[in-house]
Amino acid sequence: MNGPTTLADRSVGTSAARPDVAAKIDGSFEFAGDLTAPEMLFGATVRSPHAHARLLGIDAAAALARDDVVAVLDARDVPGAPCVGHITVDQPVFAVDRVRYQGEPVAFVVATSQDAAWHAADAVVVRYEPLPVVDDPGTALDPATAPLHPDGNLVRRVHLRRGDADASAAVEVEAEWETGRQDQLFLGPESAVAVPDDDGGVTLRLATQDLHADRAQVAAALGLPPELVRLELAGVGGAFGGREDITFQVHLCLAALRTGRAVKVTYRRHESFLAHPKRHPARMRYRVGADADGTLRYVRARILLDGGAYASTSAPVAGSAAYFAAGPYRVPSVDVQVESVYTNNPVCGAMRGFGAVQACFGIESTLDLLAERLGMDPVELRRRNVLRSGDRFPTSGQPVGDAVPLLELIDQCVALPLPPLPDGAFDLPGGTGGTTRGEGVRRGVGFALGVKNHLYAQGVPDHAGVVLMADAEGVEIRSAATEVGQGIGSALLQIATDALGGLPVRLGRVTSDLPPTGSSSASRQTWISGGAVLLAAEELARRLRDRAGVVDGPLPPLADLLGDETIEVVAEHRAPATSAGDPWGQGDVHVSWMFVAHRAVVDVDVDLGIVRLAQVATAQDVGRAINPREVHGQITGGIAQGVGLALYEHLDATGGIVTNASLADYLIPTAADVAPVEAVLVEVPDPVGPLGLKGVGEPPTLSSGPAVAAAVRAATGRPAPRLPIRPEDLVG
Repeated sequence: MNGPTTLADRSVGTSAARPDVAAKIDGSFEFAGDLTAPEMLFGATVRSPHAHARLLGIDAAAALARDDVVAVLDARDVPGAPCVGHITVDQPVFAVDRVRYQGEPVAFVVATSQDAAWHAADAVVVRYEPLPVVDDPGTALDPATAPLHPDGNLVRRVHLRRGDADASAAVEVEAEWETGRQDQLFLGPESAVAVPDDDGGVTLRLATQDLHADRAQVAAALGLPPELVRLELAGVGGAFGGREDITFQVHLCLAALRTGRAVKVTYRRHESFLAHPKRHPARMRYRVGADADGTLRYVRARILLDGGAYASTSAPVAGSAAYFAAGPYRVPSVDVQVESVYTNNPVCGAMRGFGAVQACFGIESTLDLLAERLGMDPVELRRRNVLRSGDRFPTSGQPVGDAVPLLELIDQCVALPLPPLPDGAFDLPGGTGGTTRGEGVRRGVGFALGVKNHLYAQGVPDHAGVVLMADAEGVEIRSAATEVGQGIGSALLQIATDALGGLPVRLGRVTSDLPPTGSSSASRQTWISGGAVLLAAEELARRLRDRAGVVDGPLPPLADLLGDETIEVVAEHRAPATSAGDPWGQGDVHVSWMFVAHRAVVDVDVDLGIVRLAQVATAQDVGRAINPREVHGQITGGIAQGVGLALYEHLDATGGIVTNASLADYLIPTAADVAPVEAVLVEVPDPVGPLGLKGVGEPPTLSSGPAVAAAVRAATGRPAPRLPIRPEDLVG
């Protein structure tokens, strides 16, 4: 079809097939781990076994004596900037004088096979002098604690204040909460291939979330102009924030340039756990006051985030935790302080939800305490206090506009049918292990709301560019938006197809030669790159109609219209500007917000502390669902991660040393552990966004975990102050 689409045959709003689905089903899809190149060498990283130590020397003689070893690289081989970091440049490419966390890269071995590289890495002798370990974030800012960085152990302090700081209330509750260190645990561990180019540059094929951010850091470390560093997106086996930071990128490119041959690296799971940043563990102290009828009067919160050894994204995560610490509620007085600190624990950075997950657990759990103190239904307490059109956001004072369907979310979520009671052993806690026949099993229902911004915020500009190329065969979308499993490819195709009246549209290769799009994070890519595609497609359609001499109706086939010619359209979409906020964080710091409601149902064996999840129901504010099936997929996956944080996942570090860096010891929910998800998509178009859409990737993780925790408390009567909830928290 070449004419304008009608409502009946539009692509946007339908569950169109993903362009990569067939290849992923039949096994022909090429993930980063499948990459090969002629005469390829292999690399392995020598990593510190210590959480904190002085680096005294590196002896690579034994490794270099092996016939299968080609090179060993360390900090002396880095020709450019010695450190990387896409926000704060503080993380050494290779350790120089000391190591600050277990797993910090010290050297990189290049050999003729992957096994040889691993064995040779073990042969590199590194001398260390252990130093005192800062493993408790609560002591990181103590004057008696030695600084881990020249400017001290504080990454960022955010203090938001609005309204009367001394406000009081008739009913007050106070509590402390804690969340664990969660790994993104993408199924495809880090893998990539670097190939030296004839012009003295290098091409890196990898799985990442932001080609241009990676290129800038790699080029700086190599001492090369950015145009000599070319990145190409390989198949990504999941990301969730874990591929935003530099891990092997500089090591591989250095090795390729040094050896003159392609070099590949693939991390093993244990190494992957150590290499990329995690979700920040949080300690939170909340105090909330309300009138006797439940009307909120104030929220006061103090949140401490363990950022680990380097900054990564700790600064913006602290900002996110602060701005969403009071939830999506009308609160006249707010006083929130968030501190992120350096420790010798694993580095923490971006993970789905980005600080708002931790804050959601704090505020929602405290509201449940308040509801109990008031003798009020927790859902009714929330319904009474949620933001409505025309309100101001509680922490920033920013008007929230009209796309605030919180009351509808509550009503839609609680109206979903509850699951049946357990029927048979498999439906009971403990499953076929037969730990109970139902005695001591209690059912609980919990409810929670979540809120987070989408797009960049706090004064960070947000924009994306795209190139559309029309030729006789169709229109090619050339976008650097990285497909990390979220379905950005199908979304861009659907948007372009509608705007071009059904002309054939295809996706081009994703490379750093294209205009920047920013990262596939912050629930932003469909909005920002989709907006760019929409602008470009509308302009291309105008040009084609001018050439064809038609105002409406079908266009001639592109082969007849263009012949051997091509038409190129370049467009950029910019999100509305935001403010960094005044000294107390007040101002228009966000473009827009996403809202979500979750209800969880659990069955708990109160004698053994075993929890079985019976259902998670959700109503999510999606603005406009470009592809409903993909949105449901995002919801299911995000809820699984929320359930994981609530009941299973914590990367334990004792004295800075990780003790469960394997899938045998780091527990994640399986398909049998994630209960059926009942989801309602609430579509209230956002007037600011292209096509009225909103981001959808992060809200599923926000309040799913707090809803599970609330359900566990309802079943057991236990406080459950930390996530993940452990059996010992529920018995005794």
